[in-house]
Amino acid sequence: MSPDATNILELVDVRAGYGRAEVLHGVSLTVREGGVTALLGANGAGKTSTLRAISGMVSATGRIALDGKQILGSRPDQVARLGVAHVPQGRGTLEQLSVRENLLVGGYRRRDRRAVAVQIDEYFDLFPALGSRATAAAGNLSGGEQQMLAVCRALMSRPRLLLLDEPSLGLAPRMAEEVFNTIGRLQRETKLSMLVVEQTAALALALADTAAVMETGRIALRGSAAELADRDEVRRAYLGD
Repeated sequence: MSPDATNILELVDVRAGYGRAEVLHGVSLTVREGGVTALLGANGAGKTSTLRAISGMVSATGRIALDGKQILGSRPDQVARLGVAHVPQGRGTLEQLSVRENLLVGGYRRRDRRAVAVQIDEYFDLFPALGSRATAAAGNLSGGEQQMLAVCRALMSRPRLLLLDEPSLGLAPRMAEEVFNTIGRLQRETKLSMLVVEQTAALALALADTAAVMETGRIALRGSAAELADRDEVRRAYLGD
């Protein structure tokens, strides 16, 4: 990524909380156009709250800009219409609906139904496990299959920015690696900008070009993914070295 690449997302001094409890204490970070930023940190560090602040799901102050325009204060549906898709922790698939129906829900705002059908077929070609279970209830899929369905459903809206919250959560290590490999392939093919919250730092840093570490509601470290992977404190805390 060139040093003069534009930022699709910029957070400046963002503070957010629940009721009187402030959980983000002046968070600043960026996601470059076409790039991937990984947000690392322990449970309770504020990573999920950061994504919720971007999506308009929690009360916040400061600046959250998409393409240079302030979106802080917008409702979640307004943020979604601006091109931000959020895959929450726990995947959030509609378990009673079929795989195909979940994807149709993801593309419901689009008027070109033929293009929607074509994109669903493309995902079924790309992920044969989903295609072979197109009529199966989403709740009957494996954890890894549900995660990929959630990502594909989010991409059906043709977002410009994808927020991923703990995509490896609850998955066996081999399945988590497979999911991240697939997300990486999708990102390379589509050049989709991503902000990825993840506790499995090795997976996140392999996917990302830039990264930040959160501690108790603040950004403690930031830099390129390669630089953070080489930092002793990151290796000790998150990479098991």
